[in-house]
Amino acid sequence: MSDIDDPDDESQDGDERVRAAFEMEESLEPVSLIEQSRVVIRTGQLMLAAGTASYRVRQAMRAVAAALGVDHHANHVSMTDIAATSHRGRIFRTEVAENTSFAVNADRLAGLDRMRRTLPARTTPEEVNRALDAIEGRGPLYPGVANSAFAGFACAAFAVLNHAHAWEVAAVFIAAALGQWTRRALAHRHFNAFGTTMAAAAVSTGLYVLAIAGIGLGVDQVETHAAGYISSVLYLLPGFALITGALDMAKMDLQAGIQRIAFGTMITMAAGVSVWLFALIEPLSTASRPDADVSSLVQVVVWAAASGIGVLGFALMFNSPWRMAAIAAGIGAIANTGRLLAVDRDAPVQAATAVACLVVGVLAAGAAGRGRFPVITLSVPAVLVMIPGVAAHEALVSLNAGQYTAATAGVLEVTLVVLAIMVGLVVAKLLTDREWASTATR
Repeated sequence: MSDIDDPDDESQDGDERVRAAFEMEESLEPVSLIEQSRVVIRTGQLMLAAGTASYRVRQAMRAVAAALGVDHHANHVSMTDIAATSHRGRIFRTEVAENTSFAVNADRLAGLDRMRRTLPARTTPEEVNRALDAIEGRGPLYPGVANSAFAGFACAAFAVLNHAHAWEVAAVFIAAALGQWTRRALAHRHFNAFGTTMAAAAVSTGLYVLAIAGIGLGVDQVETHAAGYISSVLYLLPGFALITGALDMAKMDLQAGIQRIAFGTMITMAAGVSVWLFALIEPLSTASRPDADVSSLVQVVVWAAASGIGVLGFALMFNSPWRMAAIAAGIGAIANTGRLLAVDRDAPVQAATAVACLVVGVLAAGAAGRGRFPVITLSVPAVLVMIPGVAAHEALVSLNAGQYTAATAGVLEVTLVVLAIMVGLVVAKLLTDREWASTATR
């Protein structure tokens, strides 16, 4: 037998024991700083993947770093990646993480924001990781069938606001719900976001056209009107991306803002491709429909109910808890009803929309008082019902018909309304959030 000592014999003197390669490497590395850096960047990854603005991601990462005892922390956050550097004394560590998830999870956002606000003055990476594990371990609040139904209700409410008839509202509900089911199924298989949106829009618009054709077999002269047709795909609106992009740009975080707005535009175009293709197959009517012949009080009640249901559906589709969704629905009902009343009395639609979104931002800030809810989870669903989807499609129909003057006018109208939404929310943020408004906390 050999007299050579067994390297695995733990009874030998620790200084003479043969060490594994990784142990030798760790003895030369600031392991505690590495652990702190990892949990800081994990916090940022979870927040970014849940759909919040880059400013909030940076804010949460700085808060966690400070609680862990990091002397100085700097980070750069865009929509697709995070680069972060943590300093402790004369040493530092830089890490880069990639984001490949562009979904929205309002419940996770609320949990992460609550963790940020309740961090103790000093904590450990183990404690933060434990809190993050609990937040990440929470599954969806609602099953897939319910999530699809929420999309259907939201789009059906849109159809009511767009003067759709009763059978059109029913067709919109079915088409939007099955389209959302398709989107979820493809997204869970990690299918390309652009292709997923095209497929979901094709399912919704195709089913809507088939449903109206089926109704037409029993009812004479049932037209396929843009009011219902466009409403069936409005669940695909990338509201979080567009609005967080505008907030990031207003905060002078141009790279993150441009990325988000570019992503939102790409998703909108993907849905528009399917909408356009089916519009070529089935001619659509864009004739203006008058308000129902009812009293002003009844009209206001219909507007408020449809606005509230639409916002509620969107909020629940984003995985908001019921209480959060109900507050967002109340805010949306108040603001959008006021906007529709102003437009009905000949106020410029852009001005009415900007004021309504200012109201949304102020009410959302008040309802979220002291961190009960993230403001973004209340404000984004509340403004989605103000997106001029039918006007956008009218511009597309005019473009298909070669009526370029009308198409250009329609595109400009839609652009101005979307800008009005962003301006209203940014002004509300400037008025209600001192930390956000300060250039020192970029």
